[in-house]
Amino acid sequence: MRKSLYKNIKLPLTTVAFLFLFCFFSCAFSQDYGDAIVSASISDARTLVPILASDSASAEICAMVFNGLIKYDKNLNLAPDLAESWSVEEGGLVILFKLRKGVLWHDGSPFTAKDVEFTYQKLIDPQVKTPYSGDFERVKSLEVIDDYTIKVTYKEPFSPGLSSWGMPIMPKHLLIKEDLNRTEFSRKPIGTGPYKFKSWVSQEKIELVANPDYFEKRPYIDRCLYRIIPDEATIFLELQSQGIDSGGLTPLQFSRQTDSAFFKKNFRKFRLPSFGYTYLGYNLKNPKFQDKRVRQALNLAVDKNEIIKMILLGYGKPVTGPFIPGSWAFDESIKPSEFNPSLAKKLLVEAGFKDKSLEFTITTNQGNEERIKTAQIIQRRLGEIGVKVKIKVLEWSVFVSECLEKKNFEAVILAWGLGRDPDNFDIWHSSKIKEGEFNFISYKNEEVDRLLIEGRKIFDQEKRKSCYQQIHRILYDEQPYMFLYIADSLFALHNRFQDIEPAPIGISHNFIYWWVPKGLQKYNRIEN
Repeated sequence: MRKSLYKNIKLPLTTVAFLFLFCFFSCAFSQDYGDAIVSASISDARTLVPILASDSASAEICAMVFNGLIKYDKNLNLAPDLAESWSVEEGGLVILFKLRKGVLWHDGSPFTAKDVEFTYQKLIDPQVKTPYSGDFERVKSLEVIDDYTIKVTYKEPFSPGLSSWGMPIMPKHLLIKEDLNRTEFSRKPIGTGPYKFKSWVSQEKIELVANPDYFEKRPYIDRCLYRIIPDEATIFLELQSQGIDSGGLTPLQFSRQTDSAFFKKNFRKFRLPSFGYTYLGYNLKNPKFQDKRVRQALNLAVDKNEIIKMILLGYGKPVTGPFIPGSWAFDESIKPSEFNPSLAKKLLVEAGFKDKSLEFTITTNQGNEERIKTAQIIQRRLGEIGVKVKIKVLEWSVFVSECLEKKNFEAVILAWGLGRDPDNFDIWHSSKIKEGEFNFISYKNEEVDRLLIEGRKIFDQEKRKSCYQQIHRILYDEQPYMFLYIADSLFALHNRFQDIEPAPIGISHNFIYWWVPKGLQKYNRIEN
């Protein structure tokens, strides 16, 4: 039929030539579908139930499989996601969401307001071990107006309310009868996101495939493969052999080991600011750390600039509390305490460690050499003031389940990746110390509790800022963490990927638009 259709069409030669050139250039420069991106992670995911996913490996996968009602755009402004629009009413007490129509779950079922209602109910269910319940406990009611309209009413004005609805939404029809703490869905998730879950081999790899029905558009890249490689040196070797396309770089690798002609030809390097910080956290239920003079002494005895110079090679800066310079809540008047071993010794004596020595163990996770080397510097510096420190390194899933969740530790080295709203309720409020929640150090301070609650009621940014700066000052004085450093994010990405757009939020904000020209594609095309 097509042959006969074109058989009798006669066009002028100039038109034929124009069409040929148009086809040539449009084909040459059009974005191509296909290929895969292979990334490395030092730790395996723990769960793909999004409201339980508290570790970065799990959260990264969930971000590709699920959507929230809203998201942050490349310039850190709130933008539509599953909600096509919203209005904030009654002085912030009410948010009315209009949901997108025609969105499908990966099994073909329609997404509706009932899924939002179900997700909310699970977030406030005391039987569900989620660390994210704090934001949703402030909701007075969630009303389904119709299949595509949700009305959220708060008990009182709640300034982080809108941003909290970036929480991934879960499918009611698949989970209504499931125990989320034990469901098989945790290893076989179904979402609405740009990628569909395909397979998971524990401690080896997780594979996702492009969702052809994604409401924004089908991603150009066919597959995302996450390889679990629990060693930074091995990740670098895999980059050099092109066994992976993307991976984090240590400061040494970034500065001194990636200048070869081969690496420059095949990879782009990125140095981006981190929106998070690394810290030494104390188990405050342990009598050793309950006197703040002990914690202050330990802070004075460790030179943070030494760590930044020796371990980060200058790719970082000191941190003084839970807010970093990229946050509007940051208090620039708070300066890092000077390295002062003699004052540290004096404080330890005042705290009762004159005739006995302080001894404790620092635990951190396998595969992160920066944290292990940081622990070694802390061990050496504290040894110089008579404090004996041991170091324990655990595989990530064991570290979380047996150490953090059971509070079976004395001190840990970890890092927080922070949300864009400075609300830190889930990390610092005394109500958030239960198993699976983020206040695993068991920090309690009535004034901080009050300020956290107050900050959530205020919409004026300058007034909110006052609350958070007071929190900043209290936490740096009390030292429940030894606040260590903000490390730059250093990583490499293969050059064959096109349309990479660095922005304030990072580079992955437009991932569904990344593509690889046909001639550079390495992996087989998936038709779907």
